[in-house]
Amino acid sequence: MRVLLVEDDPMIGAAVQAALRDAAYAADWIRNGRTALGTLATQHYDLVLLDLGLPGQDGQDVLAAIRARGNAVPLLVITARDALDERLRGLDGGADDYLLKPFEMAELLARMRAVLRRKGGAAAPMLGNGVVALDPATREAGVAGAAPVQLSNREFALLQALLVRPGAILSRSELEDRIYGWGEEVESNAVEFLIHGLRRKLGSEIIKNVRGVGWMVSKGG
Repeated sequence: MRVLLVEDDPMIGAAVQAALRDAAYAADWIRNGRTALGTLATQHYDLVLLDLGLPGQDGQDVLAAIRARGNAVPLLVITARDALDERLRGLDGGADDYLLKPFEMAELLARMRAVLRRKGGAAAPMLGNGVVALDPATREAGVAGAAPVQLSNREFALLQALLVRPGAILSRSELEDRIYGWGEEVESNAVEFLIHGLRRKLGSEIIKNVRGVGWMVSKGG
């Protein structure tokens, strides 16, 4: 999944971006609100992490602008502003959750998973299509009757992208977009290599190729 991090503090931004990439997110980092709004107008993101104390344009104003455009992207505020009225303003203004600094990355990742579940209309922590089940917390996948197996970060990211929309065909560029962030090198056969690894671990029929179009997982078992 692709995440936009909007954070002006260089130490926090670098640490969070690295942790997100370690957790299999394609994470892009922007340091001010105006650039964030421009980026969101041209690039799809599955989730936004938004600091409030931004230079040039305050984070609350950025949040208001995102929602005024009708953009319903899941959004989690991360900020040092702990006043109750700030938290209420952010939540009432369209934020899906609010996390105070300093925070542990484990909590941030758990809150991100919860926000994505709620936005996707799912209460259960697992993703699945009746054939294969994926645990976002452990990055393990399993098929019925077999023990779950550990996936690499990018194997997880690819399978997650497909399981979020079972039955939908995702092209090579769409899958690459969800696996790789800005500045990450994409090899020409990266998607095929990852799919080969997933089929080897989970079975050859788990991911189907639609020739000339892309790849998909079935809508139900």
